[in-house]
Amino acid sequence: MNILKEHQAILFELLTEFDRVCKKHNIPYVLMCGSALGAVRHKGIIPWDDDLDVSMLRSDYEHFLKVAPADLKEQYYLQAEGSAHWTMNFSKLRKNNTTYLEKFHPKDKKMHQGIYIDIFPCDNASDKEWIRKLQFYASRVALAKSLWKRGYETDSNKKKIFMACCCLLPAKPFLKLAMQKKKTKSEYVQTFLACTSRYRKGIYKRSWFTETIEMDFENMKVPISAHYDELLTVLYGDYMKLPSEEEKKIKEHAILIDTERDYSEYENYRDGMKFEIYTRNIH
Repeated sequence: MNILKEHQAILFELLTEFDRVCKKHNIPYVLMCGSALGAVRHKGIIPWDDDLDVSMLRSDYEHFLKVAPADLKEQYYLQAEGSAHWTMNFSKLRKNNTTYLEKFHPKDKKMHQGIYIDIFPCDNASDKEWIRKLQFYASRVALAKSLWKRGYETDSNKKKIFMACCCLLPAKPFLKLAMQKKKTKSEYVQTFLACTSRYRKGIYKRSWFTETIEMDFENMKVPISAHYDELLTVLYGDYMKLPSEEEKKIKEHAILIDTERDYSEYENYRDGMKFEIYTRNIH
């Protein structure tokens, strides 16, 4: 088995554990982004993909973060929003005793760096577009502040200056504006704090998340939006068209993946290195 297949097997394992906890506590979720596309087009993980995304409405997301730590099996770790050693406004479910080093130098050396799936919150969006745009801009400030704290690296001087300026601002009012927690009856929802960098691709009808169907995904059934055609069209256009061989190249999120050894064994790996993909050879 090559490293991608072994990595994907762990992604599916993490999804299975996530799904188990959600079903136990009656917490709804949907596959999102490329994972939803994989369910529709491939009946599983996209063969050349290297990540897996789920999304939940904010109230369900917060419920999951509350109950999951006590229910997760010991080989898994919930890297929850707001927890120690994690600065981002979304969460990850990671597998212990694995390694997934991304292309940045973490400022917090205690940050868990095992293989993961992303858990993205979906927040309320105002029915007024001008307020939605304010939500988007507020989310950019909150996100920049979080990325700076995490150790995000970029060659863009504009991004560096923006992140540095955002660090001087308080996070709470920007998060409050971005989330709009009281707008629970709005027609629209958004993922500005999570899995989108573009305004138009981060806004969805609420029904796209609350109305779901089950679809085959590898050897299990998972929930996706009942309006997946509209959702995937917004995200990918002609989503059933297969990409070219060039476009199939894996997005290189990681500089090192090891499915059998803990990330602590690579503590000094980044020192003086160039960003070159390394994977353990599997014989």
